[in-house]
Amino acid sequence: MAETVTIDHVGHRGDGVAIDGPRSIYVPYALAGEIVEIDTADGDPERARLLRVAQPSPERIPPFCDYFGQCGGCAIQHWHADAYRAWKRRIVVDTLAQAGITCNVADLVDAHGAGRRRVTVHARRGADGELRVGFAAAGSHAIVAIADCPILDPAMCGALDAARAVAEALKPTNKPLDIQITATGNGLDVDVRGSGSVPAATVATLSRVAEKHRLARLTRHGELVLMRNAPTVTIGAAQVPLPPGSFLQATAAGEATLAALVQGHCKRAKHIADLFCGVGPFALRLATSARVTAFDSDAGAVTSLQKAATATKGLKPIKAEARDLFRRPLVPQELRDYDAVVFDPPRQGAQAQVTQLAASRVATVVAVSCNAATFARDANILIESGYRIEGVTPVDQFRHTPHVELVARFSR
Repeated sequence: MAETVTIDHVGHRGDGVAIDGPRSIYVPYALAGEIVEIDTADGDPERARLLRVAQPSPERIPPFCDYFGQCGGCAIQHWHADAYRAWKRRIVVDTLAQAGITCNVADLVDAHGAGRRRVTVHARRGADGELRVGFAAAGSHAIVAIADCPILDPAMCGALDAARAVAEALKPTNKPLDIQITATGNGLDVDVRGSGSVPAATVATLSRVAEKHRLARLTRHGELVLMRNAPTVTIGAAQVPLPPGSFLQATAAGEATLAALVQGHCKRAKHIADLFCGVGPFALRLATSARVTAFDSDAGAVTSLQKAATATKGLKPIKAEARDLFRRPLVPQELRDYDAVVFDPPRQGAQAQVTQLAASRVATVVAVSCNAATFARDANILIESGYRIEGVTPVDQFRHTPHVELVARFSR
């Protein structure tokens, strides 16, 4: 049923929020102060579809992508940059306040840079028999076919064409394929998930696709199909071999920004533990001035980090170890030799490891997080044990989305 409402504010997920008595109505693509016509006929009284903006906000701007509003990748392209940046910083401020944490929150640091160097493309054949290759629709598992994405790094040129060619070779049915594409120093690195077993003839077809699109490497569930050039990424002074499907920060600027903040917080440290280290975006930079011991559950990433450290001149010693820090966190006795600890966990945070850190005497703890809520939970564990939080810096490498990263320093 259509109704007209006034938007009170923009929520933490990027939706406009209208207040109707005790009810909050979430309206995607609406801005504070706007009078909008909405439809809640799909059965959820708290979620609405925007039909028309009757009175637009003066902060509304035209979106720059033709797929905005269909593709679920971006939540906000229609808001003036200054207002958007203030909102994104406020996500962090509000989340910390709700958790009872009082500290300085710096201005938002933009780290979009040249754009996304890593993306996962989905492919599915619909009931009409048409193969769609692109991103998930907003609020749906349906696939929106995408010809071009303007937030990708120029190094990702040809990525969507390559994804379509891979999908056509694999002929997916009702189960979607996930095609992860990463721009590396040697070309595009592609890993395909969800295909099931692949006949030899299809492997041969995939090899031809890799050659035609000049892919550096093509893997399926991490297993090599074809490699034209071993994919590497530059981290500081090091050239790091990239394991198939390996995690990287979404933008090169994001990685460099986070690493610079971490380095600034560890200036005086002589021996640093880098927890959830991945392929070494922090360790390989920190090792220019300190010994580093790095830990991660991804054995492939740890091996790549160790190889890069060994091959790079001018670094202090780096020791990398495969260890599941959720199941086997470093305990206080193991932490006693470090004067600084850096941790950068997945979205679920690092509660088990932080509990051990709280019981340690490590002088400096630097937290990097992509989830303000789990960061706040973990931060409170440290604060309650006597650590002081010395400030938080929010970082925006996922521009046009509600996702915000942050770096914080704790000391005792």
